[in-house]
Amino acid sequence: MSAPTDPTPGSRDRVPAGRRSTVRSGTEAPESAATTPRRRLAILGRLGLVLVLLLAVVATVVLVSRQGEFGREDAGAEEIPALEVEPAPVQLGTVAQPGALAPPSLGGTGAAGAAPSGTSLAGWSEGIASRADVPARALQAYGAADLAVKREEPDCNLSWVTIAGLARIESNHGRYRGASIADNGDVTPRIIGVPLDGTGGNRTIGDSDGGVLDGDTTLDRAVGPLQFIPSTWAKWRSDGNGDGVADPNNIDDAALAAGRYLCTGGRDLATGPGWRAAVLSYNNSDEYGRRVYAAADQYARASQG
Repeated sequence: MSAPTDPTPGSRDRVPAGRRSTVRSGTEAPESAATTPRRRLAILGRLGLVLVLLLAVVATVVLVSRQGEFGREDAGAEEIPALEVEPAPVQLGTVAQPGALAPPSLGGTGAAGAAPSGTSLAGWSEGIASRADVPARALQAYGAADLAVKREEPDCNLSWVTIAGLARIESNHGRYRGASIADNGDVTPRIIGVPLDGTGGNRTIGDSDGGVLDGDTTLDRAVGPLQFIPSTWAKWRSDGNGDGVADPNNIDDAALAAGRYLCTGGRDLATGPGWRAAVLSYNNSDEYGRRVYAAADQYARASQG
């Protein structure tokens, strides 16, 4: 947006309203001592107005530039999880998900084998957390989802690193804007996305849950650490922590639902085309997929020590 100009161009050359110019022999009459300060004050007033307008434009530009992926007015672009991950230099569809140290009790089905015998899921998570810069509680949820989906759909070959890659992009593992994960998996404060009104590359999606999950009775918004749209959650809702409640704001529930969603349609995530189809079903953008891949690859490497 261009900066506003003086609302009265050339006003300094005009005779102020209500005054008559006195001209003698083609020469303007000298102004009185009282008139000169008034003209100066008028000029200063107009300059002040221009300055106010310029400040308003700058404030508007800053506000717009700080509207992030989640629609928070005070969120800087550097705080948007997706923008903190560089896209991987890969051609999606030609590569499969990165191999990673599998959670315990999988019997070595992970690409790099399973965790050492006798390792608990919590211990496995703690061992990777600092190297991967992922909360151990989040890793525990991804590992549990990996185990559960492998029991349900072993041919899908889901790896926890794909869920972790998605969660990094969507909410920085439930840490967006200072949120944190409780011992029971609940993420607080809740992470709520922008209204899906057709702007910013989003589809227009009318309210589907009466605002129960997202607090919006007009439009749907994505919810939780894996950013489920209420209508999608209604189909894939899962109870990952076994408390009898399926809540998209709970990292265990959201991770299990995401794993099941990725494996739908008989996809094999150990293949390049299968992995691409799964991740792009979450967000149909090659750049998004390459960001997820980059994050997943980072976690796979970190898990191997």
